[in-house]
Amino acid sequence: MTDNRGTSATRAKNKYNAANYDRLYPYVPKGRKAVYEAAAKATGHTLNEYVIKALDEKVERDKKTTEA
Repeated sequence: MTDNRGTSATRAKNKYNAANYDRLYPYVPKGRKAVYEAAAKATGHTLNEYVIKALDEKVERDKKTTEA
């Protein structure tokens, strides 16, 4: 008999994520991921939180320069 434990939970999580999130696939030069992870950890954030915050801040800065 095959072990199907967790597959329904995984399907449910995947369905939720697909309905509620968009995915980005940024590629960075070798070694940079570790730099970004260390910077995120130093601020108490996950890498994902850190990247989202950085992108949001960049969008706001750019918005201010185009409005001026």
